[in-house]
Amino acid sequence: MPPFVLPVPLALARAVDVMPGGPAYSLEPKWDGWRCLVHTSARRVWSRHGTDLSRAFSDVGTAAAALPDAVLDGELVAVLADGSGVAFDRLQSRAGGRGPRRGADFTVHVAVFDVLAVGETDWRSRPYAARREELLRLLDGGPAALRPVPATGSVEEALSWVGALAGVEGVVGKPVGSRYVDGLRSGWLKWRQRHTTEAVVIGVTGTTPATQAVVLGRPYGGQMRAVGVSLPVGERLRAALAPLLRATGERERQLPGTVGGLPGADPVPYRPVEPDVVVEIDVDQERLEFGRYRHRPRVQRLRGDLTPDLLDNGPGG
Repeated sequence: MPPFVLPVPLALARAVDVMPGGPAYSLEPKWDGWRCLVHTSARRVWSRHGTDLSRAFSDVGTAAAALPDAVLDGELVAVLADGSGVAFDRLQSRAGGRGPRRGADFTVHVAVFDVLAVGETDWRSRPYAARREELLRLLDGGPAALRPVPATGSVEEALSWVGALAGVEGVVGKPVGSRYVDGLRSGWLKWRQRHTTEAVVIGVTGTTPATQAVVLGRPYGGQMRAVGVSLPVGERLRAALAPLLRATGERERQLPGTVGGLPGADPVPYRPVEPDVVVEIDVDQERLEFGRYRHRPRVQRLRGDLTPDLLDNGPGG
């Protein structure tokens, strides 16, 4: 039995543009999946937000029961049966408590990257290097559905995983001497591969300069569709955008939280503007997912050389 009440808040990684390497860091692949907490002997699975996923991922719980009593931190990954890679959207088919389905074209695995407890012993205060060693011991010879992520101190090797290993979208770096601490106090860092594309500004949201962002759209089939909400826009770019944006005169609208890249979040209120201005954005996925960007894009610059009609190339973006 764990020495603490489950679920517990998980360690989070701070986004960086450059990933440090060397002996001070363990660099590991960032998988495209759902973060999870697993209690092996109890066959329990929770999401990052503490939602009980045990029924939806009962296959994971059954596999985990073959391991010693432990609390593990990892990523749920949907592996396609045809060997073509992983598919984030397949995980959504388990939403609402729907469990494994016979004939599904994928199986769920856990890419395990930390251990919080073994039996009645709390491992969170121990350095990451020791937790990593214990994790490898626990999973050695265990079920194929729960495997440890690879690790290296070489930035070059870690970056080579992105694209080469199916489902790897970035790199996570962990100080080898750090304790397991919830939230951003963990000292963990993350770097994501990013792609550049364009979008149309269709609205403005945020109540203060520090939170002001733009609602992004893309034309498809003659209509403008909202595809996401940007990260807060910097002061210099806001100043360049302001004289170009023209209010439509409509009342304030709302976007579902999912379109804003915030699944389960409250609707996002915004003030509509005429869809005239094209901006260049950085995104961490090349194509739209369910008609929107899963994570909030970063606006890089204006694209005065482009008009919205030039972007009408289908729902994928």
